[in-house]
Amino acid sequence: MATVGLIGHDDYLAHDTGGSHPERPERLRAIHERLDETGLRSDLVAFEPRLADERWLDMVHDPAHVANVKSRCERGLDYMEDFETMICPRSFDIARLAVGATFEAVDAVMDQRADSVFCAVRPPGHHAEYDRAMGFCLFGNVVVAARYIQETYDLLRVAIVDWDVHHGNGTQHLLDTDPTVHYFSIHQYPHYPGTGRAEERGVGSGQGFTLNVPVGAGTGDEEYLRAFDAQWLPAMEAFKPEFVIISAGFDAHVRDPLSATQVTEGGFQEMTKRVQAVANDHANGRLISVLEGGYDLVGLSHSVEAHLKTLLES
Repeated sequence: MATVGLIGHDDYLAHDTGGSHPERPERLRAIHERLDETGLRSDLVAFEPRLADERWLDMVHDPAHVANVKSRCERGLDYMEDFETMICPRSFDIARLAVGATFEAVDAVMDQRADSVFCAVRPPGHHAEYDRAMGFCLFGNVVVAARYIQETYDLLRVAIVDWDVHHGNGTQHLLDTDPTVHYFSIHQYPHYPGTGRAEERGVGSGQGFTLNVPVGAGTGDEEYLRAFDAQWLPAMEAFKPEFVIISAGFDAHVRDPLSATQVTEGGFQEMTKRVQAVANDHANGRLISVLEGGYDLVGLSHSVEAHLKTLLES
């Protein structure tokens, strides 16, 4: 059995988005309750997150955006400019703690304290743009993690796999010109946020290092796995990543209220197997996954369970 880490923290529950907001604390509670009910938690190694220094956020985002999030939280405002990304006075530091979880996860893998680590964090990150919050996201958690890997461990090539049902516009745009980070997204289209066409392949020196697979409503496990096998796996054979990060959104699940795709726990299990195989083949097994979306509590918690069981069996 592999050694799989889990990072969570009570402070993630304190990111107050309002009682009826889809991205709510109950999401994490459901995950942790499922891990306790099934006994799976006893098979996982617990790690503690840390606060990411603001300089890491400034490395990826416009420093004015970082300052704006901080200021709006300090002033007690309830939302960012898009009116759907909710905040509270503690949200800036909690978002730093979400980024810091990815740092601890990377360190644990690099130090061989774990083979892989799942970060059960809030707020999510893949919609956050260079200069603005968007789609429940304040900062680009996985992009900052990629920079941390490159800067701290002198690894060059990082692959990001995003199976959230919504295209990670922020992740893509933050990496558009970068040939050192390969971004793959499979997502429902047309759907929020309206980006992620197959023709979007990167810009300038980053051309060819973005791979979008838009899928229609009703798409399920078989089509998702076909896309992994026919498109992503060959891309990884060429790219040969030295570290792999999963933007692990589980809102493509058949039960999810914010999607019309039909992915099951079995589908997430099979996608996990493929990503782990690539990490094993090219990156000495180095893999972390970071929670993005997933808004049906049963679908989310059962899918995370399937994801973690697969990592344990790898």
